[in-house]
Amino acid sequence: MSILGNLVDKIGSSLGIDLHAKMNEQLQSLLDPATIQQIVAKADDAGLGDKVRSWIGKGDNLPVSPDEIKQILGNSEVQNLVARTGLPADSLLPALAHFLPDAVDKKTPEGTA
Repeated sequence: MSILGNLVDKIGSSLGIDLHAKMNEQLQSLLDPATIQQIVAKADDAGLGDKVRSWIGKGDNLPVSPDEIKQILGNSEVQNLVARTGLPADSLLPALAHFLPDAVDKKTPEGTA
């Protein structure tokens, strides 16, 4: 597991929750073709479109940082996810950086959104 993955596990343990399960639950509710297209559009606006397109395409997924996730999603969506999960943004953003590329990749198995 990556260093970030280990950090996600430690954060979840320190909060007394199964962070992996919470993230998977939230990402599944978040991701549909329209949402993925919105993420691509926001990533383009933030200059990060190539990273998100790598998650959709059939090649390797480019990594993304917590700050880049915040740029892609925007403050209002981050706050919405904070409210829905009960997780602080400082825990949520690294978890999204870890889980979102793979979740988008799995929702786009044919390489298109």
